[in-house]
Amino acid sequence: MTDKPGSDSRRDDSPTEPYAPTFPDPASEPAPMAADAGGAPITAPVVGLPADVSPEPAPEVGERYSPTPETRPGWAAPVDPSAAARTTPEVWFEGIRRDQPSATATRTRPGLGSLFAACIVSAVLASSGTFLALDASGALDRPVTAAGTSTPTGSGVSAPQPVTVNENSAIIDVATKTSPAVVRITSTDTATNPNDPFSVPQEGVGSGIVYDSNGWILTNRHVVSGSSKLTVEIKDGRTFPGTIYGIDTLTDLAIVKIDETGLATAPLGDSDELKVGQLVIAIGNPLGDFKDTVTSGIVSATGRSINVSGAQLNNLIQTDAAINPGNSGGPLLDAAGNVIGINTALASSANGIGFAIPINIARPITQQALAGKPLARPYIGVRYQPINVALQEQLKLPVSAGALIDVSGTGSTSDPAVVPGGPADKAGVKQGDIITSIDGRKVDQDHSLDAIVSQFSPGQTVTLGILRNGQSQDIHLTLGTRPGNL
Repeated sequence: MTDKPGSDSRRDDSPTEPYAPTFPDPASEPAPMAADAGGAPITAPVVGLPADVSPEPAPEVGERYSPTPETRPGWAAPVDPSAAARTTPEVWFEGIRRDQPSATATRTRPGLGSLFAACIVSAVLASSGTFLALDASGALDRPVTAAGTSTPTGSGVSAPQPVTVNENSAIIDVATKTSPAVVRITSTDTATNPNDPFSVPQEGVGSGIVYDSNGWILTNRHVVSGSSKLTVEIKDGRTFPGTIYGIDTLTDLAIVKIDETGLATAPLGDSDELKVGQLVIAIGNPLGDFKDTVTSGIVSATGRSINVSGAQLNNLIQTDAAINPGNSGGPLLDAAGNVIGINTALASSANGIGFAIPINIARPITQQALAGKPLARPYIGVRYQPINVALQEQLKLPVSAGALIDVSGTGSTSDPAVVPGGPADKAGVKQGDIITSIDGRKVDQDHSLDAIVSQFSPGQTVTLGILRNGQSQDIHLTLGTRPGNL
């Protein structure tokens, strides 16, 4: 074993002066052999030394090699040339001490041909034995692990573990598969001021996602609202005139239609299954100039509420995927390429805070458009407070989740908790009731009352799970149509 020069090793096996080994004559006398730690002879090829070359003594195991001017040991002294072929230098093995007695071989050394054959047979037998031992122990069946990775074990020792890196490949796959379904929408307000000869049409650019191959596009309301002309550009560069099919009365969503078939589409996922920390990908046209830009991040939070231009948006997905003006209306996707949100807003006073409307809230209006129906939202007609542990302790409520039909903490004490003549009033819902479920879907902090209601359509009959005076009961309610001025 030879250590690198300058290394902090405790031994150095390299000789201080070169020598050229010579192979002895096959007809020479048998040579003495070194012994192992137990004193048994160790069979090794004999290497003859020229008479004028003497090997230097090996250092003790664990000691740094350092030549000294002391007298060489007797075995290393010059020997008679005729006896050189019978002299075997000491063999250095880790773990074998030099102060152990050496032994001489008692067998006559065979010819080189026989010796070579014996070495081959010995190597085959040794490797076969090693293989059988490893196979019997099950070591050969262990999984291959990636180098450089470890996981702490109970003993405090890090054990290698396999590494699976798939986020980058997932982003590449999603971008390749979904970007053909992302469109750029240019909105033009052609109305000009007749008293201003220098007035010019105003343009805005946003994004959209094709959810049906016959030209149905989901986008943001603020991307198309107030426009006199829409131009939709698909990935291959072709452009089409677009028309606004409908505007959502609940959220910042709209449906746009173009007269084209066979378009690439993106599947709609399930936003109710999102987990905080989950990988998400945004595709859009930031600033209107950078077409088909792909950014990635995670789900930072769910159920967020924000106020944009005086409008309240609830139950939003918060993400740190880069979202900029021009991304509005574009898709937020999961690692499988499913649309789980529509990008709608960003926090201009911060970095890495964007918001998207969950796709489960958008799904009903996409289905209404495909059925040729006007866009409409369901309506219960109640004002409520979401229940959490703090509200439960404050009001001594029997449950820690649900929707309390009450206005005392909503800031709207002048308005009734149950709208007179509304669907809830007709079904028998009363102030102080706690709605715990809708059609078996639990109302809790991750699934608010209005988020669950938005996934139904006007005219549907649902079953409300009600807790009244500590007693559970079911109330059947037919959903109304949400007024556009709410």
